[in-house]
Amino acid sequence: MSDSARVVILGGHGKIALLAAPKLKAAGFAVDSVIRNPDQSSDVEAAGANPVVLDIETADTQVLADLFAGAQAVVFSAGAGGGSPERTRAVDLESAKRSIDAAEQAGVKRFVMVSYASASVDSDRVDPESSFYPYVQAKHGADEHLRASSLDFTILGPGGLTLEPSSGKVLIADSSGDVDGQTPADDVRVTSRDLVADVITHVIAESAAVRETVNFYDGQTPIAEAIR
Repeated sequence: MSDSARVVILGGHGKIALLAAPKLKAAGFAVDSVIRNPDQSSDVEAAGANPVVLDIETADTQVLADLFAGAQAVVFSAGAGGGSPERTRAVDLESAKRSIDAAEQAGVKRFVMVSYASASVDSDRVDPESSFYPYVQAKHGADEHLRASSLDFTILGPGGLTLEPSSGKVLIADSSGDVDGQTPADDVRVTSRDLVADVITHVIAESAAVRETVNFYDGQTPIAEAIR
């Protein structure tokens, strides 16, 4: 396997990352999954990926650039997981921004960001006092930093994440997470993590949705048909 077919996943022990690794491997990529805790190495190896122990919260841009060098794509699927506002900002925003800068520095053009469906509008409509607001701000800021970069990015915006198996089919939403100008019911605005993993694999393997944001829920249209 040539080094050009390597994908680096940040947040390698996350549920989406552990589902994406075997799919990427099946599509012909070697996967480096970045984890903070070495105890998670065996889970990453079981998913078919190579564990790379690195704390992205403290790693500077140069360290990340060295890691990314020669890779075909970087996937940012890390997150503080709704911890403190400080950690959310440190991981979901600052680490994301350094990762984007590092990909540019390393000459890795392809960058896939796992965001969420209404990230572009929530900063205007979520109460700043809400515990969810730091996450909204972090994801919005990271997405904007990526859009302003020179990278061949794809920003993926799933809905509420579930543990259901992937149907391989999506419902595409607009930039606000709405469908046909309407906000769908809560039970529609859900996305299986397994489906997100399928979409990550599709956009990298097929060079689909380059410099685009794709908001999507579980739906009826095959991925390859909906996301080109």
